[in-house]
Amino acid sequence: MRTTRLQTRPVRVAAAFAAGLAAACMLASPLASAAEQRFVTIGTGGITGVYYAVGGAICRLVNKDRAKTGIRCSVESTGGSVYNVNTIKAGELDFGMAQSDVQYQDYHGTGKFAQPDKNLRAVFSVHPEPFTVVARKEANIKTFTDFKGKRFNVGNPGSGTRAAMEELLTALHMKMSDFSLASELKADEHGPALCDNKIDGFFYGVGHPSANIQDPTTTCGAQLISLTGPAIDKLVKEHPYYAYATIPGGLYANNPQPTHTYGVLATLVTSSKVPADIVYTITKAVFDNLDEFKKLHPAFAHLDPEHMVKDGLSAPLHEGAARYYREKGLIK
Repeated sequence: MRTTRLQTRPVRVAAAFAAGLAAACMLASPLASAAEQRFVTIGTGGITGVYYAVGGAICRLVNKDRAKTGIRCSVESTGGSVYNVNTIKAGELDFGMAQSDVQYQDYHGTGKFAQPDKNLRAVFSVHPEPFTVVARKEANIKTFTDFKGKRFNVGNPGSGTRAAMEELLTALHMKMSDFSLASELKADEHGPALCDNKIDGFFYGVGHPSANIQDPTTTCGAQLISLTGPAIDKLVKEHPYYAYATIPGGLYANNPQPTHTYGVLATLVTSSKVPADIVYTITKAVFDNLDEFKKLHPAFAHLDPEHMVKDGLSAPLHEGAARYYREKGLIK
């Protein structure tokens, strides 16, 4: 099983970065006429998470050429992966970020999805997202099962984090009722809640480095907890969308040791109903400017186009994306 190694890079990632990137994605060359404009929206996640930065980076590159292409891209902060695929299905979003496990489950009709969504289409994958468990320093947590009887944030309904959390609990033969409090805070809320002693820990799937993890580790000495053992080994072995991952020691303040865990990949998805020319233009904007894209967030630094077109993609490629990849020799 492939192990994703995240590179140590001591970069300060502030929440202001994501907000600034989203603002930048609204700036572009002079507009094409209103009649020629095609507005597309990318559903992301919380504004301090990496999904929001991905959406902002994509839109920034797309909007640079919007006078020529007539496509104007905007970012929407959402509840996360499950919300995004459901909202794409409803025709209310054009594109969305989704964990690779949520993409798999939605297309195949497993997990939280009662029916397979055969209109779901993959565009590309981005960064690895290790499942990251963070504990309040004073809680004296060594392993995940130490959270029994503690106050734990399980993630907001509609997020890929929540769906993965429920799968992890099942694998560990645990229930929500094993926590004294199973809170459902959004990703932007769990760090402050931890430092304010309202919860003892949280679970979050995110690319690293992330302001969402940096803030509590710096502010109140929060500790990263490894997710290892036979139950984790079984999850990774049985599910093609999971892989082992390591968060390097020293990436976050007060956490000098590496954190061993597992996780998924962040992916961009859309619907077969979105026109091929739109998806082609979005894909071209990213891959033609991949060096620039990789500089827009530290989590993107090691992206490889040959992996982006296949890793973590369980739904079929959208025909617009596939056309671009064939032109560039990335797929046959």
